[in-house]
Amino acid sequence: MLRSLYSGISGLRAHQTMLDVTGNNIANVNTAGFKGSSVQFQDTLSQLTRSGSAAQEATGGSNAAQVGLGVQVAAVSTNFAQGSSQATGRSTDMMISGDGFFITSKRGQQSYARAGAFDLDSRGRLVSPDGALLQGWAATNGQVNSGGALGAIRISKDMVAPAAATTKAVLGGNLPSDAAAGATVVRDVRAFDTTGAARNLALSFTKTAAGWDVAAADDNGATGAGNLTFANGRLTGGGALTVGGIAVDMSALTGNAGSTTAAVTSHDGNAAGTLESFAMGTDGTLTGTFTNGENMVIGQVALANFTNPEGLEKTGSSGYRATAASGTATIGVAGQGGFGELTSGYVEMSNVDLSQEFTNLIVAQRGFQANARIITTSDEVLQELTQLKR
Repeated sequence: MLRSLYSGISGLRAHQTMLDVTGNNIANVNTAGFKGSSVQFQDTLSQLTRSGSAAQEATGGSNAAQVGLGVQVAAVSTNFAQGSSQATGRSTDMMISGDGFFITSKRGQQSYARAGAFDLDSRGRLVSPDGALLQGWAATNGQVNSGGALGAIRISKDMVAPAAATTKAVLGGNLPSDAAAGATVVRDVRAFDTTGAARNLALSFTKTAAGWDVAAADDNGATGAGNLTFANGRLTGGGALTVGGIAVDMSALTGNAGSTTAAVTSHDGNAAGTLESFAMGTDGTLTGTFTNGENMVIGQVALANFTNPEGLEKTGSSGYRATAASGTATIGVAGQGGFGELTSGYVEMSNVDLSQEFTNLIVAQRGFQANARIITTSDEVLQELTQLKR
């Protein structure tokens, strides 16, 4: 049987594979996080019809004569180039700018993905469209241990920022030096105890010939007193007192004429609060804003990277599985150690180039047609052979 017949068949198979890969790329042109593939061909074994010979003194050498036996698919490679970004406006959507993969877990099996379209399930966990749980590190008291075990990231409205007791208050601004003796200025501090119960701390400033007397009292009956003296508008005496466990710092007060701007510039402590909203930083840190006005870290998204990403095995649902070819995953934090940065409110789109894919479609089609012509030509030759005897 003619060798060309089987060469043509191998060409049909190889170009059919190219058509399949190209068609899959075009089908996924709008799939978030999809990475296009390309086919590489190589020739198969060649049949040696004449061996080569070395040059001799009286005769020259000759080259071997080989007849190829067709083509085969050498590899189907995945192109991990960055896809374009698409704004979604959803805080749960994420995009990796650079290298790295999201880590997800479903039924205990880890997989990796570039698609960052996540939603919250009924338990407040971030999940992919197929229900896989996004992996990362949960924060404890606002601190993340990025070296700890991975787990599902939970963002729930029932998350609580604990109450914190007020231990200090700072006052700044000006007490007028030209105020009449006996004039008073009252400023209030909203303070909290360890359970989050609020109480009011009143600071009363009374003008004296020497400066200002300070009297403090809170709702629990705690009191404190002191006096402030100024020279050329600068505080020269007093400046601190303690009331009910709260240290009041008044060292920033001035005593110039004409304006009364004394105010509480800062104080610590807060009541307990529930989660109101959250935002994500470029390093994957999720910071929650609570109803008590506190901002606290609630978790961090983990990323994975591989020595050979093209060795990953596609598992469907835009996911990948680690293989011996890809190597084991390196876990890390976005923006560090070769990992890309994270952006919230965007998703990475497919990196398929339609113009290139349609060109490949034409090349594959013409290659298929040419190999089909090899088969028909070989068939005509065989037909001539069978008709030699009539």
